[in-house]
Amino acid sequence: MGERRRLVTTAERRARLALRHMLAPGARAATPEEVARSLVALHGTDPATVYLAVGARLTDTGGTVTELDRALYGDRSLVRMHGMRHTVFVFPAELTAVVHASTGLTVAARARAALAKDMITGSGGRLGPEWLAEVEEAALAALARRGEATVNELVRDEPRLRERFAHGAGGKYEHTVSSRLMRVLGVEGRVVRGRPLGSWTSTQFRWAVAPPHPELPSAEAQSELLRRWLTACGPATEADLKWWTGWRVTEVRKALAAIGAHAVSLDDGGTGYVADGDVEPVAGPTEPWAALLPGLDPTAMGWQDRDWYLAPALRPALFDGSGNVGPTVWWNGRVIGGWAQRPDGEIVWRLLETEGVGGEAHAAIEAEAERLRAWVADTRITPRFRTPLERELAA
Repeated sequence: MGERRRLVTTAERRARLALRHMLAPGARAATPEEVARSLVALHGTDPATVYLAVGARLTDTGGTVTELDRALYGDRSLVRMHGMRHTVFVFPAELTAVVHASTGLTVAARARAALAKDMITGSGGRLGPEWLAEVEEAALAALARRGEATVNELVRDEPRLRERFAHGAGGKYEHTVSSRLMRVLGVEGRVVRGRPLGSWTSTQFRWAVAPPHPELPSAEAQSELLRRWLTACGPATEADLKWWTGWRVTEVRKALAAIGAHAVSLDDGGTGYVADGDVEPVAGPTEPWAALLPGLDPTAMGWQDRDWYLAPALRPALFDGSGNVGPTVWWNGRVIGGWAQRPDGEIVWRLLETEGVGGEAHAAIEAEAERLRAWVADTRITPRFRTPLERELAA
């Protein structure tokens, strides 16, 4: 008979989440870098998410914006770049080489091939590989001279970036070379997003040449990324790992074997995996906790199977039609409702699940809402991907 697997209960999974995702008050961080390293990656598709996710996990929220700006644009200890599933994340700078080699190269090759094909087809052969190589080289040189630049500034330096080509069935749509090329260069790890044009909620960014990083073997990088992620999010199933990384299941299994991951049993009868040395039981926080997390928060989006912390009945109100989660209210490791900011700045919330949620929970949630109100101050936040409950509460 094989070795008996340890059971990791749902209660323990929630305890691990509270501590390792820095959500319980006693587990909170002092700096944005600590938050990013603990979570591995901060979802960056919506710029406001990065700040709100960090603010929810800091001991002192007063310096959330200035400290995150320092890390992103001053010290560059955090880097905004494409990562898993062709999605924009914010990573600790020391992880950029790992992310690039483990997930970026495959996506980049597909993106480069698609751009070349679309340009040739959509321009009737006018815009070919040699032409693109010249424009690309000129654009990168201009970006290096400027340090940071918007696409419009780069277009002034290299006018050929304005060229357009048809795209889609029947040539119904048009793309500019600049928009597609900068995205491909981002996926390739050659450029990164710099400072936003507006406030910390702005979706328009300057670009900068990516800092140099070593080229790692793909298998080595996949093992390192998986080890870090399992430490933060284990136990996780193969399906969770495949979804989060965007890898093939064979790649997931090879990386699991390479890091000596341990199989454990889950309450639903499934099999999860934890990192080597992380098999022993984990005690939860010593006090109950509440959290208000933003849309696309890395905790809410951390696993493909979310039933252990988010009841299926709550999903229609909290997710949009593409599977993006909106702002959520948490109590002791499970999602119990959602929140929104109204036009006057008020933070409002509603519970969708009330079992085991009493006065202590209401007081803790309201305290978190007040903590959020205080540091957001006069800024108004509208999630990039809006959900039914968020829209209703914000109205």
